[in-house]
Amino acid sequence: EIKVMNIIAAVDKNWAIGKENKLLVSIPADMKFFRSTTTGKVVVMGRKTFESFPKPLPNRTHIIITRQKDYEAPEGCLVASSLQKAIDLCPKNEEVFIIGGGEIYKQSFEIADKIDLTRVHTTIEADTFFPEIDTNKWELVFEEFHAKDEKHDYDFTFLTYIRK
Repeated sequence: EIKVMNIIAAVDKNWAIGKENKLLVSIPADMKFFRSTTTGKVVVMGRKTFESFPKPLPNRTHIIITRQKDYEAPEGCLVASSLQKAIDLCPKNEEVFIIGGGEIYKQSFEIADKIDLTRVHTTIEADTFFPEIDTNKWELVFEEFHAKDEKHDYDFTFLTYIRK
């Protein structure tokens, strides 16, 4: 049994998360939160998300979901053919983070316990989206607004939801 299944993402006003396998915007505070939250943990992602990184994220166990039979993952990364198989590979009693992309987020919505969302208060052209959060199923337990500043081009809000 996994301790907590977390989803972590940054989205714009229209629930957009990316375009052409790239993040929409750079939010340094979001990157810092992501790093501090996922370091030392298991991160589960689709192959395209993994391939969007210059190299594996330091100090994290990577599980990459791909249908490619002979996918060559870098040393220290695990490969699974489905979300369920990825979950089966996760250590028990550990927190696990689903980090993208759109299809993996969609599949993990039914099994996740918690969602950490950075809502960026702008609209950006995108081709990949996050599922909309149904407030009948998810309760907002934390909300922290940040105004744009010299490091951040947009206002943003950190949001945490837990399954009702």
